[in-house]
Amino acid sequence: MTSEPLSALLLTGGRSSRMGQNKALLRVTPSGPSIVEMVAARLADVASETLVVGAESEPYKFLGLRHVRDVYPNAGSLGGIYSGLQAASCPYALVVACDMPFLNADLLRYMASVLREYDVLIPVIDEPEPMHAIYSRRCLPWMEEKLDGGRYKVIGWFANAKVQTIERDMIERYDPEHHSFFNMNTPEEWQRAREIALHG
Repeated sequence: MTSEPLSALLLTGGRSSRMGQNKALLRVTPSGPSIVEMVAARLADVASETLVVGAESEPYKFLGLRHVRDVYPNAGSLGGIYSGLQAASCPYALVVACDMPFLNADLLRYMASVLREYDVLIPVIDEPEPMHAIYSRRCLPWMEEKLDGGRYKVIGWFANAKVQTIERDMIERYDPEHHSFFNMNTPEEWQRAREIALHG
């Protein structure tokens, strides 16, 4: 168990092209907070700082959080993780996307408590969940090599790193429905999120 400080990176770089509007600013309940506010509130439970990472700062100024611009424009999630990790004040940073309305505070707290002898701590259900993971700043050179080569797969450099996984049985102690990993890219997924918010 660890109580060391942890940074959090809230990635906002997606273009929301399939949604047709900024998905981070949508709501899953009519009078509730926007999704990005929900994500930021969850991160505040476990992190000593939260950085908003992406090309645009204006839509997120209302959050009152520090903004970090992409060092590598148009480099996808890997570029965002790299940029935020480089700017983070803590040696480790929890990374999530701005369109994940059902982050589970208990699962995040468990992840934050795991002894930091890893380079990457990542949940795995059927596939790894790189947008719900903790990364060490030691990963920066491996990321940079891939980014410089125009290779943007988030897990493309994992062979270099000490990767510790969180397996399904542990995830399901905290989040049996796997709602933590639900993200919204389309109007249909937004509708599904509203149904989950209403009925669980």
